[in-house]
Amino acid sequence: MANRLIRFLPILSWLKDYRGDTFVSDALAAVIVTLMLVPQALAYALLAGLPPEVGLYASMIPLVAYAMFGTSATLAVGPVAVASLMTASALGGIADSGTPEYVGAALVLATLSGLVLFAMGLLRLGFLANFLSHPVISGFITASGILIAGSQLGHILGIQGGGHNLLEMIHRLWNQLGELNPVTLQIGVGALLFLYICRKFLKRALIAAGLPERLADLSTKAAPVTAVIVTTALAWYFNLGAAGVNLVGEVPSGLPDISLPSMDPDIWATLAPAAILISLVGFVESVSVAQTLAAKRRQRIEPDSELIALGLANMASGVSGGSPVSGGFSRSVVNFEAGAQTPIAGILTAVGIAVATLTLTGLLAFLPKATLAATIIIAVSTLIDLPAIGRTLAYSKADGAAMLATIILPLVHGVEAGITVGVALSIGLHLYRTSRPHSAIVGRIPGTEHFRNVLRHKVETDENTVIVRVDESLYFANARYLEDTVMALVSDHPKMKNLVLACQATNDIDASALESLEAINRRLDDAGIRLHLAEVKGPVMDRLRRTPFCEELTGQIFLSTYDAWKALAKKPTTLCTPD
Repeated sequence: MANRLIRFLPILSWLKDYRGDTFVSDALAAVIVTLMLVPQALAYALLAGLPPEVGLYASMIPLVAYAMFGTSATLAVGPVAVASLMTASALGGIADSGTPEYVGAALVLATLSGLVLFAMGLLRLGFLANFLSHPVISGFITASGILIAGSQLGHILGIQGGGHNLLEMIHRLWNQLGELNPVTLQIGVGALLFLYICRKFLKRALIAAGLPERLADLSTKAAPVTAVIVTTALAWYFNLGAAGVNLVGEVPSGLPDISLPSMDPDIWATLAPAAILISLVGFVESVSVAQTLAAKRRQRIEPDSELIALGLANMASGVSGGSPVSGGFSRSVVNFEAGAQTPIAGILTAVGIAVATLTLTGLLAFLPKATLAATIIIAVSTLIDLPAIGRTLAYSKADGAAMLATIILPLVHGVEAGITVGVALSIGLHLYRTSRPHSAIVGRIPGTEHFRNVLRHKVETDENTVIVRVDESLYFANARYLEDTVMALVSDHPKMKNLVLACQATNDIDASALESLEAINRRLDDAGIRLHLAEVKGPVMDRLRRTPFCEELTGQIFLSTYDAWKALAKKPTTLCTPD
């Protein structure tokens, strides 16, 4: 009972050993992450088309919910760039940006995303995220980074901009260039240059000046806070709002109200597809970050528990006025490097955001939106990995093509189209590859018990006995292909009396594949050829024994390929590897 409770509430596993020195480490990390999260929360609310306070609300109760149910000690949950972009894309056709209807739809989207994740966790469906291949995820994130940066150029230039894809963004920016605000441009470009220089050179300069590496790294990551403070002070002192500079404006002071989002079934049905996509992408991103950081401390996370924790965090965001949340890479790394030991650091971060919301909102009213845009552009620049296209194409043209499609489609058509096609391509590539399993005729390396491909090695073969290694599990998609492969071998080897299927790479044989094996057995028997199996794995053999196949098999089932060779080969001939 206790183990089941700990599995559902991971906080119980480490809270009993919590000590004062651990609290100090968590508190220090929380202070640093809070300083980083305040401008990010405002910026990502801007990116999603939401009022700035929504970003702050999404950085409070959701962090507490994740800390109680999550299994990662250092994952920093909150608004992230990709989820914010997908939120803006999903809500664009429902209401105008920033309106009460738009905000209400965002709360529904967060709640619905949370329900999807929570249900997947209860059903232990974390494996579904594996259908998003790495090239597809990498391509989608690259495209998202480009779209996010493009969407912020209007704020840097002091014009409205807008658009659902890159072509629309470029077209609108071009048509509105005459409305450019010089003061906003100076602030935006200045903030961009400052943040770029800090990211590129500040850490090395601080280390050269004698600062410890860890402190230099944390100081570099805190650069956005400096940009926010300086530009806010400038905007206040010089009254830049009167010069046409777009400012954040009044941010409501106070903690979020707890209330259920709209129960309009039409809105829920409309947002369901977007919620599923946001859930999948957020889960993959969060788990990747959590696993990477956990491995550095020789810890482990439970993907299904992460689904439940992220689901509850999103539901908490939806009922407390926030937008969809997930684990952020940069914040999590900062949390890790700042010395966070337990999820209590997340709870303390939530407290820090609450204090900032209660005390700093008056000052945030003077924050230029160009500064937030610069913060977003620099943050997402690390998401864009165009050289990965060449690397992937060089390794696999199919994966490279899928990656290219997942990059191009969001840029020219929109985010949902890109990720939907990406998922379809991932599944399609998997089915295509496994539907045509690699197989090889193998022979014995002279003087050994090892068998290798006759086209790659100098091996011994026997014209009466052909050994075929099947390098894939057998299931409905490739069952017919196996039949065709075997029949082609029969045609190519007129003297064959025995066919051995070496199954060391076959982890499963489903019902369709079993029927194909039965058909192969009958056809070979009609041709005077016996069918044998070798190296059948235990779980597969257990299932085969429950069927008539083992009794109907014309040949034998051998423990090893070498046993089959000893029993069946008569006149081995040595083959040379072709040039």
